[in-house]
Amino acid sequence: MSQPLPASLVRYARDLEVVQPGEGETIAKILESMHRLAGRTQAQHGRAVRVSHAKMHGAAVGELVVPEGLPEPLAQGLFSSPGRYPVIARLANVPGEIMGDAVSTQTGLSFKVLGVRGEMLPGHAGQVTQDFVLDTGSRFAAADAAAFLLTHRALEHAPRVPEAAKQLASRASRATNSLLHRLGGDSATLDFLGHPRIHPLAEAYFTQAPIRYGDYVAKLAAVPATPGQQALAGAAPGAGPGTGAEENALRTATVGFLREQEAAFDIRVQLCTSLETMPVEDASKEWPEQESPYRTVARLAFPRQDAFTEARRRYVDEDLSFCVSHSLVAHRPLGSIMRARLRAYPAMSRLRREANGRPLAEPRSVAEVPG
Repeated sequence: MSQPLPASLVRYARDLEVVQPGEGETIAKILESMHRLAGRTQAQHGRAVRVSHAKMHGAAVGELVVPEGLPEPLAQGLFSSPGRYPVIARLANVPGEIMGDAVSTQTGLSFKVLGVRGEMLPGHAGQVTQDFVLDTGSRFAAADAAAFLLTHRALEHAPRVPEAAKQLASRASRATNSLLHRLGGDSATLDFLGHPRIHPLAEAYFTQAPIRYGDYVAKLAAVPATPGQQALAGAAPGAGPGTGAEENALRTATVGFLREQEAAFDIRVQLCTSLETMPVEDASKEWPEQESPYRTVARLAFPRQDAFTEARRRYVDEDLSFCVSHSLVAHRPLGSIMRARLRAYPAMSRLRREANGRPLAEPRSVAEVPG
């Protein structure tokens, strides 16, 4: 039997967000840093690539199914009534570089829900899409925009670092974080630099920072839901001989699984019950699950398909953007990190597609996705 909902939930209000002095200037500096990184990766790869989630492992079409009977605190926004929505999803490494998989970093799952109705955020009016951008790790590596700026300035120079050095740093980060975990803790920063190599369809993904959840505040997660996916959790893709291991092991594993089996994720939300233990403005703080467990509100399902044809790769990788700003007002991203993303994602998406001569339109039907 599922646990009862907490008796006390934090209700959404505009004053939950507290903008620190100088945050606007800080976000402008983040954008400047991202522009410099984009210029370096474009020179490196011969085309503009995303400044985060650059290397795609697979692109899948599927369906988001919202069930009947959700209790009121969970039946909010997109999830307020039962329904079925077509979805376009993209799995990718988190960094803004295209590297071999021997540099093992966090993975991202972004999915675009189509056919959505309701009031959209400014800049997204008239559209019918709701994007959710999730990464492995339930908290962000930086507390706020000011802390992220320091991190990103270091990442600017990553394209100049030899890949062999990145492999060494990745292995060292994984080993150190594994030791910390055995001692009862871990580091979100070390996980970003050296995440264990896990099959992308066997990972759990999180918004990391909070979003508005209708009348409430929440974090959102996508958790592997089929026995086939769950069986992959302990196996490192490409670890065996003759597997083409290091270069594109995660892509090979993702595409191979979806050719043979269906995949699904339970979409879960963690409702905020206390601003002291579950802060809105500090994205680096873990929200304790003993106070508010994640609860399932939908199923994200993918039938068997070819998730990396050349036509699909070109469309999803080059023509689409997955932005936190593509959102219903009911799911507005919250906090300093999310306010930075609200400005950075659309700006960098536009820069990338304009540099590559690609269209800027949002899809209105899943039929636009090539097979």
